[in-house]
Amino acid sequence: MATLNLNQAPQLTEDSSFPPGPRGPRPLMTVLFMTARQFLAPRWQRRYGDMITVRIALGRTAVLVGSQELIKEVFAGKPSVFHAGEGNDILAPIMGPNSVLTMDDEPHLRARKQLMPAFNGAALRGYQGMMTELAEQAVERFPTGRAFATHPLMNGVTLEIILRVVFGMAEGDRLRKLRPALRRVVSIGPIAVMGWTYPKLERHWPWRRNREALDAVNELLYAEIAQRRTEPDLASRTDVLSQLITADPDVPDAELRDHMMTLLLAGHETTATALAWSLLELAHHPAIQRKAREAADTDDDEYLTAVVKEAMRLRPVIYTVARRIKEPVSLGGYNLPKGTIVAPCIGLVQRNPAHYPEPGEFRPERFIGKGPESGTWIPFGGGVRRCIGAGFSLQEAAAVLKAVLRRYELAPAGKMERQKSRNITLIPSNGARVIARERPSR
Repeated sequence: MATLNLNQAPQLTEDSSFPPGPRGPRPLMTVLFMTARQFLAPRWQRRYGDMITVRIALGRTAVLVGSQELIKEVFAGKPSVFHAGEGNDILAPIMGPNSVLTMDDEPHLRARKQLMPAFNGAALRGYQGMMTELAEQAVERFPTGRAFATHPLMNGVTLEIILRVVFGMAEGDRLRKLRPALRRVVSIGPIAVMGWTYPKLERHWPWRRNREALDAVNELLYAEIAQRRTEPDLASRTDVLSQLITADPDVPDAELRDHMMTLLLAGHETTATALAWSLLELAHHPAIQRKAREAADTDDDEYLTAVVKEAMRLRPVIYTVARRIKEPVSLGGYNLPKGTIVAPCIGLVQRNPAHYPEPGEFRPERFIGKGPESGTWIPFGGGVRRCIGAGFSLQEAAAVLKAVLRRYELAPAGKMERQKSRNITLIPSNGARVIARERPSR
């Protein structure tokens, strides 16, 4: 399994310069950034400006970037200079060295080319029917007339869609074991993530438990890969795993495992969280919910997608993306040395009132008609590293929203929730609790 490069300090030269930023011991700054970045970054921006230096674990120096112009400059930078794979190195122990998220240069382009056919327009159209079917089955299990947390249920349906639609896994003992095993891998707090950064922690509880959970998932994934190679109908199957094996029968199991893990984790948890926020916002905004219900009834996917996009703008699941620069770079008037992590800050630019008037308000209409300006809505990243599953995620989310709204009316179960940290993501603090009631017969 992949390990981290522990020598990650920038390579300073005489003309190196960094923007200002908060000071403190690296362990403290690491914990603060992991647990409270969504609250601290806006304060730092007001104090220090659109470029903020944060010094964190293992010698890392990160420069948060909060302006549209500078973010566009980063995304347009040479991929050979702005390494996103190295910027994501904290994910390597989980995703693996062959993940499209953790590779750079030619290996990244090759992996991306392998996976792209599974997410083009024709493939997405082919997934629609099963997405709808699985979404409708999932919402049948909603409790009615009492408060419940939507986030776990959304995690369940998006995971099921990935497992069935993308990987073609059939119901059985392996699938029943994989569902809870993946939940154990994902459901860790920001302090537990430190086990990814400091591998020696895995000798101790609870980090040892997290390693055991990952080992269990790996065993199940490798077993699925081995069985799939023997399937007589492999060439006619349309799922991603089967297509990858058919295209290259000699592809190593470890490479397939890393692709599977990347799509399983990155492909379901972020969409599930965006959906939970969408449902919570609709419950708190009855007028918008009425529009969304009408959109569901009339198959107006544009409005349903706008609801999800606005939820992703207002409460991004991932707060920053990262690039490790491979040579000195001049950015915003500063000479950043080789090895600096440049981090476009999704949470800052998407709440900038210059781009989104009254940015704290939930307004799906922002995404009807023309799209947002380049560099102002970046939940899927940008440039050549933009998430290949963006279209899949939005189509999936619209299908789930449609299934929910055609059947239920939603009401709030308390105050609007805040974001809290879980692993590297931000989730609703209380699970996005709502009350669902069956809609009257239409």
